Amino acid sequence: MLWFWIVLIVALIVIEAATVQLVTIWFAVGAVGGLIASAFQLDIWLQVLIFVAVSAITLVVTRPLVKRFTETHKEPTNADRYIGKIAVVVEPIDNIHGKGAVTVGGLEWTARTIDGSNVEKDALVTIEKIEGAKLIVKTN
Repeated sequence: MLWFWIVLIVALIVIEAATVQLVTIWFAVGAVGGLIASAFQLDIWLQVLIFVAVSAITLVVTRPLVKRFTETHKEPTNADRYIGKIAVVVEPIDNIHGKGAVTVGGLEWTARTIDGSNVEKDALVTIEKIEGAKLIVKTN
């Protein structure tokens, strides 16, 4: 079993190195636990139990920490200030045909409705969110 654990450790480290996210590092640490158990010539079922236990413990203990450091933070932009504001429809909004525009703060934006409904020109809408260069709005 000694060679099994060594091969497993190497394979898990290679997989970890090939991925962008932390995926198998906890299992590689667990395999080190299995390797140590194998070096002490413990029964196979105990080696597997140690592998599972060490993997689970390292996952539970380190995952929140790793998640906090690898979490991407949304960078707010000046456009975010428009969310919740009222806009005037300057071109009828039709999600199916991909048409529609609104003005807010003196700027014209392409717009789509959040629920897929059509909105006529000169109607007032509320900006719900921004997706790319489009405002997603709902009717008032």
